[in-house]
Amino acid sequence: MSSITTTSAPNSSPMMSSKEIAELTGKRHDNVVRDIKDMVSQILGHSSDLRNEQIQGVTVEKDHRGFIKVIHLDHSHTITLITGYDARQRKRVVDRWLELEAKPAIAPETPEMLAFRAITALQGKLEVIEEQAKLQAAMLEAAQPKAAALDAISEAEGDIGVRDAGRELGVGVSKVVAFLLDHKWACREGEKKKKLRPAHYGLSQKYCRLVPKAYPDRHTGETCIGHDFKITTRGLARLAILLCGTNSEPARRLNGMKEKGAPVPFAKTPA
Repeated sequence: MSSITTTSAPNSSPMMSSKEIAELTGKRHDNVVRDIKDMVSQILGHSSDLRNEQIQGVTVEKDHRGFIKVIHLDHSHTITLITGYDARQRKRVVDRWLELEAKPAIAPETPEMLAFRAITALQGKLEVIEEQAKLQAAMLEAAQPKAAALDAISEAEGDIGVRDAGRELGVGVSKVVAFLLDHKWACREGEKKKKLRPAHYGLSQKYCRLVPKAYPDRHTGETCIGHDFKITTRGLARLAILLCGTNSEPARRLNGMKEKGAPVPFAKTPA
C-alpha cells in the first residue's frame, strides 16, 4: 500500500488525502470526495463548493481545469468522515493516523533562520568568486614578466612584419610577400596555408625569423605564446636593394649609405 499523505503547508501538522482514505477503506476515490462534500455541507449547515470556499482543516487541490483533484483533511475532519464507515474501514484509518502522529514534528523555520541560511549561501558564493579572482590575478602577475621579456625580444633587433616592410620600402605588402615566396625566403603553413613561416634559405641568411609573441586566450584570459613572422634588419636592407634598386633612397638609407654612388652592401650577392 503506497502512502499518499500530504500536508497543507510545509512543516505543518499532518493531513490525510482523499486518495489515501480511498485506498485504506477500499472505496472509490470519487465516492470519498462525494462523502467529504456531504460532510462539510452538514458541518456548515449549508451546501458548500469546496473549490471556491476555504475551510480550516480542509485543503482542496485542483487540476488544470479547476476541478477537484485531491482533498486533504486534518485529523478532526478525517475522524468525522469515517464515523459513518464500517468498523474495519475506521480501524485502518485510525491506525494510519496513529502512525502519522508517532513521527516527530519538524519545527518550522523562522524568518531569522531563513535569512541566516540565505546569507550563508551567499557568503559561500562570494568566497568562491574571490578565490577565482585571486587565482586569475596571480596568473596575470606571473605572466607579465614573461610577456615583457618576449616583447623585448621581438623589438630589440628592429624586426618588422611584412606590412611595415612594404611601407618602409614604398612597394606595398603584396609585392614583399610575393618576393619572399618566390625567392624561398618564406613559405606558407597552417590549415589554410595563410601563415608565413621562414624557409631554410631565409633563416640561413638571417633575412627573416619567427619571433615569440604573448597574447591572452580569448576564452580563459590565460597568457599564451605564439609566433610572428618578422623580417630582420639585414633582410630589410637586402629587400631594399632587390625590390627598389641599388641606388634607391630606401636601399641607401637602410644600408647606411648617405652619398649617392658609394658602394652598397649585397649589391652583387644573390637574393
